[in-house]
Amino acid sequence: MVGNSFKSDILPVLEIGNKQFNSRLILGTGKYPSLDTALDSIEVSQTEMVTVAIRRLQKDIHSTQEKNLIQSLDWEKLWLLPNTAGSKTAEDAIRMALLGREFAKQIGQEDNNFIKLEVIPDPKYLLPDPIGTLKAADYLVRAGFTVLPYINADPVLASHLEDLGCATLMPLGSPIGSGQGLKNSYNISLIIDNAKIPVIVDAGIRTPSQAAEVMEMGASAVLLNTAVAKSLDPVNMAYAMAKGVEGGHLAHYAGSMSTAQYAKPSSPSTGLFL
Repeated sequence: MVGNSFKSDILPVLEIGNKQFNSRLILGTGKYPSLDTALDSIEVSQTEMVTVAIRRLQKDIHSTQEKNLIQSLDWEKLWLLPNTAGSKTAEDAIRMALLGREFAKQIGQEDNNFIKLEVIPDPKYLLPDPIGTLKAADYLVRAGFTVLPYINADPVLASHLEDLGCATLMPLGSPIGSGQGLKNSYNISLIIDNAKIPVIVDAGIRTPSQAAEVMEMGASAVLLNTAVAKSLDPVNMAYAMAKGVEGGHLAHYAGSMSTAQYAKPSSPSTGLFL
């Protein structure tokens, strides 16, 4: 069989904690030129999970404005992934995470314990702090959170976080918002090969072809924001990214042909007239 029925037969759903997702594209919610553009981009991407900075959640949930992003999204269709962006220490991130869990309840997701853990003391390159991330992850896992830690592409750190009980690993492709693509493919491939939990490549992705490449490597999902929000046409780019992720994932499961040192003809060398 072909088409959607074929795809659904061979592709497993994405499982994170106690939740299942059909889409393997996670979108960020910042930097869009307008609210309507953000809403349309999220819709056409068919994402089922969006990440929102807890600082923004705090602002939007208590806002008296008629319309803002948090109040405009359909939280019966979308799963909230609060993130601790702006946290410079483990203690900052833990406080943020506790707030994020309460905000999730306020939008009706009583059982949402998801947290995208970011501990970033470096204001120039926005690289995550491995020691602070480990410390915060240890506390949050024991506090019942479903922890999705943002990390450098460090296979040893990834192994420690998995041992702590994190729900996923989120190695960066390249620095946040840089659009430099995959700068450490080898280490990311090591993390993918060794992990027994989902690996979500986060940050640095610029094009749908890069998203497809990540998925072809065997990543479980892609998280991106700037590549869509800062493109010339965010809505169409969101759609393109969704197709890139979907195509790369299907290609990984289909299995690519093996390489050969020499050419091999695809047409027969003998036939009816020879």
